[in-house]
Amino acid sequence: MSHPAAGIFFRYSTNYRSAFRFAFNYGKISGDDSKSGQPDQVERNLKFSSKVYEFSSTAEFNFVEYRIGHDRHRFTMFVFAGLAGFYFDPKANIGSGEVSLRNVRTEGKKYPKFQLSVPFGLGLKLNVGNKCGFGIEWGPRRTFTDYLDDVHGTYPDFTSVDSKNYTNQSLNGGGVPGNMRGNSSTRDWYFYYGITFNVKLKGADDVCHGRGVRERSRRHLLKHSSTRVIRHY
Repeated sequence: MSHPAAGIFFRYSTNYRSAFRFAFNYGKISGDDSKSGQPDQVERNLKFSSKVYEFSSTAEFNFVEYRIGHDRHRFTMFVFAGLAGFYFDPKANIGSGEVSLRNVRTEGKKYPKFQLSVPFGLGLKLNVGNKCGFGIEWGPRRTFTDYLDDVHGTYPDFTSVDSKNYTNQSLNGGGVPGNMRGNSSTRDWYFYYGITFNVKLKGADDVCHGRGVRERSRRHLLKHSSTRVIRHY
């Protein structure tokens, strides 16, 4: 199930084709077997929701030169990849109040709430003036945990009534110890997609990557030379 998300990022461009980005994102993930189109999931009848707090560091590569404030290099497609750390805590409410599924150990295990993921994806960039730009991007996150939804392996043999209630919500009594509860051979994924808005920050001294000439030097040339000077941004 998709939910609204928000974030903030800082991008540092090393040249007109590549950049590094550091970002913090906040979102929510959830699932409900009762709304599934798969009969076995409807019978399993589990549900969860979790807030996700993510900090990521990624590298971007532009397919063509992209420069905010330039009338020719206004648009590019780009790809990105990197590493992220995130926090999650799946919860559920089955009528007795919302509880942390991790804390009741629905499968007999207490997994870490802090995990790593590999963000990657693609997008489009478009500048809309001298200082601003918009983007559209789609970015899957490959995690190293199978507990984003608190479902991993088989139904355990519980003596705790509370844990048993949250572990087994099956409709036809199929949730007996040892039966399959989840697919333990895979790892979970989550995705971010949407629109970005960025503003170019004022630098101490803008560098011309095309010629290696600093902005002050080019201004000096324009002021004192009678020869036509082509400025590279």
